[in-house]
Amino acid sequence: MPRLTYLGHAAFTVEGSKARIVIDPFLSGNPLATASPEQVEVDYVLLTHGHGDHLGDGIEIARANKATIVAPNELAIYCAGKGAQTHPMHIGGAFQFPFGRVKLTIAHHGSVAPDGTYTGNPCGFLITMDGKTLYHPGDTGLFYDMKLIGQMNKIDLALLPIGDNFTMGIEDAVMAADFLQARMYIPMHFKTFEVIDVEPGEFVNKVKAKGQKAQVLPIGASLEY
Repeated sequence: MPRLTYLGHAAFTVEGSKARIVIDPFLSGNPLATASPEQVEVDYVLLTHGHGDHLGDGIEIARANKATIVAPNELAIYCAGKGAQTHPMHIGGAFQFPFGRVKLTIAHHGSVAPDGTYTGNPCGFLITMDGKTLYHPGDTGLFYDMKLIGQMNKIDLALLPIGDNFTMGIEDAVMAADFLQARMYIPMHFKTFEVIDVEPGEFVNKVKAKGQKAQVLPIGASLEY
């Protein structure tokens, strides 16, 4: 059974029986992060897009751990140019890694590295490890194809951005939960900055009112799914 740990913002580690991965490790520069990049030990780094609060410390973590970065093609090329080992992918594509299957989904957002380099299309990830499927949609607005993603995949856990301004807000995230029909939801991408200071409990309560399961996962906390 995979073990998910919340690192803050949109960053998570996922530990399965065959590997440990980190998604969007924005730690240094994150005022709410409780872990440092040096504490992150992983085999793979998954990056949804190039914005500084998602690319974060990904390149440094990958180099320190001799880990492979999995990212959309243009972002992977950028990371490779910085000395990281990469596995480029693109929207709609899937690959069977030693630890499990990763498929890239669309995400309605942008993607540019902190130095201004264009890093291609943003993405979300469907990650299947040890028979369980996790959906990390990255930074995105609500889109109707989330219903198709839910129909085509049995999602055990979905992580949904709720902070508004840059991504879905709470109401749109609740609608996303309706579309996805996952077994459980955890909110992310909130409170890190003043402009996304929303209450995650409101999202949880509204999802529960529709008969679905959701919980707030505190930074540093873990759960098995």
